[in-house]
Amino acid sequence: MKIFVALACLLAGCLAQRPHPCESPPLLTGGFSVFAQNDDLFGLGKYLYDAIGERIRVFELVTLDNQTFTYDVLTNYREQVLYQINEKDKTCQKSPLKANFMPLGVPPGSSLVAQSVLGDSSRPGEGLLVNTWTGNQPNIGRFMTTVTEFGCVPVTFVYQLKPYGWMHVSYFDNVIGITNPDQLNPPSFCSDANTMTHEEPVDFMSLFQPKN
Repeated sequence: MKIFVALACLLAGCLAQRPHPCESPPLLTGGFSVFAQNDDLFGLGKYLYDAIGERIRVFELVTLDNQTFTYDVLTNYREQVLYQINEKDKTCQKSPLKANFMPLGVPPGSSLVAQSVLGDSSRPGEGLLVNTWTGNQPNIGRFMTTVTEFGCVPVTFVYQLKPYGWMHVSYFDNVIGITNPDQLNPPSFCSDANTMTHEEPVDFMSLFQPKN
């Protein structure tokens, strides 16, 4: 009888734990899209994420006011350096980086908004259980993020960026691991690039802004 009660309790969810803040897998590869609240800004790209070495590589195509811009950027937070890479012309611009590394996932101190299912929750295998959180971080201010319940894989991330207002980032085709680790190192033609110390240090969020 006790076994039956315990099993019934488990099936009813009485043993389920409340979701907690989490960190995403330390190595991720995937695609992302980004759009802004206040402007005709849309971006689509690929990312490589290395939380162990605190490096991120972004290949991005951005459309703003009917103009198209391409980006290939490698950020190394441990060395506080950002590389803007042009593989076609074999050129590299090296700038000081002012931001601290912020792991993907849910920062400690975040507040749970809701747990929900993306897709169909009526049949097994047709829905994805996710948790949505909100919080405040020094680098970005107010944010809202959604991650998978199992694995803490990023789904969406919403934050504010002047002058565009709310920015919405969606992640897709995520794969745990780095398929090409060499892409997290600057190309050989970047070895001669001097750090542009006379420029204002940049941060990762500025990658979504158009070139001047």
